[in-house]
Amino acid sequence: MTVYKTPSCGCCTRWVDHLAENGFEVTVQSLDDLSPVKTKLGVPQELQSCHTAEIDGYVIEGHVPAADIERLLEERPDATGIAVPGMPVGSPGMEYGARKDPYDVILFGGDEQKVYASH
Repeated sequence: MTVYKTPSCGCCTRWVDHLAENGFEVTVQSLDDLSPVKTKLGVPQELQSCHTAEIDGYVIEGHVPAADIERLLEERPDATGIAVPGMPVGSPGMEYGARKDPYDVILFGGDEQKVYASH
């Protein structure tokens, strides 16, 4: 997996650690501006977060749990990728004590978006 993040983003680094702890091989590319990457990969603005990744033909946007990425790679839906918009507290890399805000993982592609998982 290739992860695109800004050099100073700590939560992005913690998300990369989460992926590595769950068996993903991760290469990090630090960029000052991620907008061109998000545009090139087709991430809708309303789904954007602080980092973007590519794996096996899919886009992963934001603090998506490793288990949802594994499910995506197993099921292979016809989609661009999955996203966790924003930066919800309690998502991987956004841990804050025992606090966990509910959030959805969104499957997206073309003009379609739907909930893929809820946490």
